[in-house]
Amino acid sequence: MTYVVTQHCVDCKYTDCVTVCPVDAFHDGPRMVYINPDTCVNCDACVPSCPVGAIYSEEALPAKFQSYILMNAEGAKTGAIINEKRDALPTAKTLEELNALDAQGVKPAGF
Repeated sequence: MTYVVTQHCVDCKYTDCVTVCPVDAFHDGPRMVYINPDTCVNCDACVPSCPVGAIYSEEALPAKFQSYILMNAEGAKTGAIINEKRDALPTAKTLEELNALDAQGVKPAGF
């Protein structure tokens, strides 16, 4: 099994998680980061480092985020490896803001 980056990363792209990955499994995308399922060693280091709760183990992935499994695999194929912290996107929201949007059923455009 692997870990999966999900909806809360879209248009936020906090990169705290990439700095703790021991195998450089994260890949950079234009709107989010992706975890390469072939590289991930399931160490769980990234989960507590994500400030918006965007990362789940595949076995604990909520049903509504199942499409992110393929999205991560595909994004990892085209995105460059990222292992250094960068500034979040200007559109980044806090966990509280994202939870409020979730409660309203709002999803990122294009996802």
